[in-house]
Amino acid sequence: MYDPFGTRIKHETRFNYDRIPAVVELCIQAGVDLPGYPSRRRTKPIRMMGKKVIDIGGLVEEPRPTVDTNSAIMDLDTHRSFERFAPPLESEVPRIAQETIDAYEKVKWGVTKLMKKYTVKACGYCSEVHVGPWGHNAKLCGEFKHQWRDGKHGWQDATVDEVFPPNYVWHVQDPKGTPLRSALKRFYGKAPAVVEVCMQAGAQIPQKYKPMMRLDIVLPESEESRLVA
Repeated sequence: MYDPFGTRIKHETRFNYDRIPAVVELCIQAGVDLPGYPSRRRTKPIRMMGKKVIDIGGLVEEPRPTVDTNSAIMDLDTHRSFERFAPPLESEVPRIAQETIDAYEKVKWGVTKLMKKYTVKACGYCSEVHVGPWGHNAKLCGEFKHQWRDGKHGWQDATVDEVFPPNYVWHVQDPKGTPLRSALKRFYGKAPAVVEVCMQAGAQIPQKYKPMMRLDIVLPESEESRLVA
């Protein structure tokens, strides 16, 4: 959004705004100047009484449109990304995996810090997230009893996992072994998808993920599972 405290997004005007990742929008509102996505900057705090803005704060010079925006925002588009980047060498995979898990932890830490300063809203019914002091009015919610709400979202304060979802997957102890079996699912651990793929690629996993991945459990055979307490 050009001005988070400006006109609220309505259902009829929803196509006038670009949809970008929530983390990118949060960084833009925090001060990152990204070509193609100008944002109104203020020099003084905004004063509000409830949801009513009393003082909009001092404004700095309006951002100027840039000429070339393709190069800066190309990384945000994941369409056919495997064709744009060549696969790495086998010897470089562990290093890339370690850099990826370190970057994942750094981004999550940064999002946690920014959310203490900038308001982020999440729908209590669906996975919609909005970065701003209040949610938008686009009637796009299709979850439980959405007909009663006319498709409006139920906005509430967002958590870090809603803005930067971990997407938990089953942990596979041996990627080249037998497939996971439903009868043994209570013995399998879970981890965020990024953590799991980095571990399989050779990265050192942070200690906080190891308990949920259940690395200290020996998987029994199918006929032995019913004998385990």
